Amino acid sequence: MRSKKRYLVYGGMFALMAISYVDRANLSVAAPLIADAYDLSPVQMGYVFSSYLWTYLIFLVPFGVAVDRWGGRRVGAGSLLVWSVGGALTGVVAGLGTLLAARMVLGLGEAAGYPVGGRVVREWAPAPERGRAAAWLNGGAYAGLAIGALAVGWLVSLVGWRGSFLVTGAVGIVMALAWWALYRAPGEARWLGAEERSLLAQEPVARADVAAPSSMASLRILLRSRTMWGLALTQGCAGYTLYLFMTWLPTYLVDSRGLDVVKSGLFTAVPYAVAVVLGLALGKASDAYLQASGIGLDARRRLVAGCMVLSSVILLTPLVDQTWILLALFSISLTCVSTAMGMCIALTNDLLRDGRRAGVAVSCLIFGGNSFGLAAPIVTGYVVASTGAYSAAFLLAGVLLLVGCVTVLTLTRTPIDEDPVVAPLDAVPARAAS
Repeated sequence: MRSKKRYLVYGGMFALMAISYVDRANLSVAAPLIADAYDLSPVQMGYVFSSYLWTYLIFLVPFGVAVDRWGGRRVGAGSLLVWSVGGALTGVVAGLGTLLAARMVLGLGEAAGYPVGGRVVREWAPAPERGRAAAWLNGGAYAGLAIGALAVGWLVSLVGWRGSFLVTGAVGIVMALAWWALYRAPGEARWLGAEERSLLAQEPVARADVAAPSSMASLRILLRSRTMWGLALTQGCAGYTLYLFMTWLPTYLVDSRGLDVVKSGLFTAVPYAVAVVLGLALGKASDAYLQASGIGLDARRRLVAGCMVLSSVILLTPLVDQTWILLALFSISLTCVSTAMGMCIALTNDLLRDGRRAGVAVSCLIFGGNSFGLAAPIVTGYVVASTGAYSAAFLLAGVLLLVGCVTVLTLTRTPIDEDPVVAPLDAVPARAAS
């Protein structure tokens, strides 16, 4: 049986993303208390929720370039340290201005998270295994939201909302040191067996001695690709729903369902926990289906589309009164959003012929997702302020999910970094496409 020590790296990606999203969940759980402390309106809170994305989006592509140039070890550890310090600073803010500044420091650091993860997937996951590797990466984000919702709710009750940010920031600093000490590329990992090293060496990007192409040339190639834009748009349509949940779900449960902060944290954790378990299972199943189907990348594309359609059950939210049915809908929607976004990372790597551009390509993909994510909390804030309810916010999210289904089926049919006049990937033999 082949060694699978690479799964230790998948676990490391999972942990890296988990701590990132614990830091994001901290604000959403503590938001009602922060709003009361500084007398912030829903519109102001919408800007607070989105503020870390201002710097996140600015630095996302530069960090993708940096990952391709300097590797996941240095960029991953450095960025984790920066965002953890930003998270801790949130606990010592004195008002709206300093709160926004602290969140922008968080966003600066977190901009490297997915580019690092995308590069690690390309380095460590053989092509037939990219779906499950991307599921581990994306599953860490949802685990972080689930853990954060539970742990932060408990921390807030124990040490107050300020103390919760200091504790989660300290955990991130420890994680940064651990990533620096433990992570290595496959060619530098002494603990990796010869058979597994040979398997991973089939990807040129896995070799430390292969230089990345020109960063600006890579970016120009990607930005000219209709497929790259289609992937980014699909990720954005899914990301809108993720950020709606990630920023406003605890407040929605407090305002619309009458829960306190601790209970809202518990109820918020349930859909995320379900999404982690089912997302990992679906990632593995997608790889198995891809190998068995014999129809190449079209299978992965259709799986993304199917997940987008299923996640649109969020449209039913305004019609539901029972809390357990509401949690079931949220669990289905988040599971399918998680799976779709993870498979988009895998699909990006599948469609990318030159793996040395993986960091930049994934950063472009995540830029699309977070551009929509930037809008979600702000738009929701205005919707709540103007209507006094959340129904229109869920309606918009559901419609965007259906739009994403259309874009992935129609705009991602050729390789990213080849001339668009080449034959559609559906015509590529399954073995070559995978």
